[in-house]
Amino acid sequence: MQRYFVEKEQFEHDKVRVLGEDARHIGKVMRGRPGDQIIVCDGAGRVALAELESIEQGEVLAGVLEELEDRSEARVRVSIAQSLPKGDKLETVIQKCTEIGAHAFVPFLSERTVVQYDAKKEEKRLQRWSKIAKEAAEQSHRSRIPELSQPLTYRQLLQSFERYDLVLFCYEKEDAKQLRDLVRPFAESCAEGASSVLVVVGPEGGFTEKEAETAAAAGASITGLGRRILRAETAGMTALACILYEAGEMGGV
Repeated sequence: MQRYFVEKEQFEHDKVRVLGEDARHIGKVMRGRPGDQIIVCDGAGRVALAELESIEQGEVLAGVLEELEDRSEARVRVSIAQSLPKGDKLETVIQKCTEIGAHAFVPFLSERTVVQYDAKKEEKRLQRWSKIAKEAAEQSHRSRIPELSQPLTYRQLLQSFERYDLVLFCYEKEDAKQLRDLVRPFAESCAEGASSVLVVVGPEGGFTEKEAETAAAAGASITGLGRRILRAETAGMTALACILYEAGEMGGV
């Protein structure tokens, strides 16, 4: 069943209004008719089954039939901090990690980032990234859209570490500590409550040794991701899936 995200204010008692592009999608693409049913989410945990009542240009009115249980969101909130990669690679990261279950995305600039940062262009890119996250959340039947922050400097990223219960800094030169060694005991210790994890992934050229040292000093756990070197756009997806598996969110124990 088709799923749409709306603002909280679009819920009005036992009615909900779907506006703009989503309304046009219902009317033009899905060829919706009164009596058809959709699922509507407010992005904050409310999920409802609704029946279409009227379809106008740019606005669809539906009646709420039933409040549904929110069961699609992971108990462990995993955010992906990704150093800005070249081209559209970050779009792939956002799309696929949203499907897997990422809680938020934190783009940042590191020493080997090759993308030339332009605040005006990044604002447009942020809008596109948000749209990709929304569409991926709808496709994967999530009840929340992952948060997207403005790109941070490396120093700002380090300062944010204190907000998380665990920070995993993915570093290809780390051999002693691998992801499972850090995630499994953490998942066991937080089995009874929600927790937050930040996965930090470098650019195409990886992190410098100095960056790894400053990350460790700021509280991050330096970790490897196995014997193979992963692409920048692959590392975050791999770490996310492993963390959610160990936390029991993907069939783990």
